[in-house]
Amino acid sequence: MKIVVTIPAYNEERTIGALINGIHEVMKSCRYDYKVLVVDDGSKDGTVQVAKKANAIVYSHPKNYGLAETFKTEINKSLKLKADVIVHIDADGQYLPRDIPKLVKEVNNGSDLVLGSRFKGKIESMPLMKRLGNKAFSRVISNIAGIRISDGQTGFRAFTREVAEKIKVISDHTYTQEQIIRAVREKFKVKEVPVYFAKRKDKSRLISNTLSYAIRAWINLIRIYRDYQPLKFFGIVGSLIFFIGLILGLYLVYIQIYGVGVNRHLGLMMLDILLLSLGLQIIIFGFIADMLRR
Repeated sequence: MKIVVTIPAYNEERTIGALINGIHEVMKSCRYDYKVLVVDDGSKDGTVQVAKKANAIVYSHPKNYGLAETFKTEINKSLKLKADVIVHIDADGQYLPRDIPKLVKEVNNGSDLVLGSRFKGKIESMPLMKRLGNKAFSRVISNIAGIRISDGQTGFRAFTREVAEKIKVISDHTYTQEQIIRAVREKFKVKEVPVYFAKRKDKSRLISNTLSYAIRAWINLIRIYRDYQPLKFFGIVGSLIFFIGLILGLYLVYIQIYGVGVNRHLGLMMLDILLLSLGLQIIIFGFIADMLRR
């Protein structure tokens, strides 16, 4: 069984060398047939040089494309390296190489996608905003996938060649969640194992701006519902708009019966017709989107 350990990296020269050396130490001690692949996402520091010096295979993007595109490249390059199992681990050193055998063991036991759960293991440090965001994401993923997921955002996972070949990630924003949802729907076996999550040694670029992180998190939550539960998403939005139109319509009926008539409220009448029509159209669109998704 050949294992390819993949690392997405963007300006991680301070941590990636120690991470790769730790991976070599663990993989050699377990006598795995393995390779370490670093996908450099347009780093401007010495990430590439450090990774090559640590005996990793390095593929570089010409510019920074983001984590989702880097994940797709990891999968494509790993398949070309004839990987039977792909282990994805972040470059910042917060996930520990010593936990890789836990994930591989579960793949050997029959699981197709194994997630390293921080919330089932030990978290050394995690900012409150990130913790709340991860829990919110995990609850949404659990609801959509129909199985209990404690850490839907984890950047530490192992999966089989079959998962890599069959599940083509198309999202530019929510690739970690997309792989889980689609794996469940394709009837692959998904399992979580507890892992250690260490304190980051330098400042996190992800949550350097708390407000920006919160906004991105909510946008991604909305995208997930839109893409994977369109009937619920458009149904809720359409019903809310229709309900506002219904309340406004009842108000117009009231002033027609007990007031001075609606002649002085033509603008409200037009708005009410617009809200009722728009709400109904959005609900119908949700049914069509759900039918097409299936």
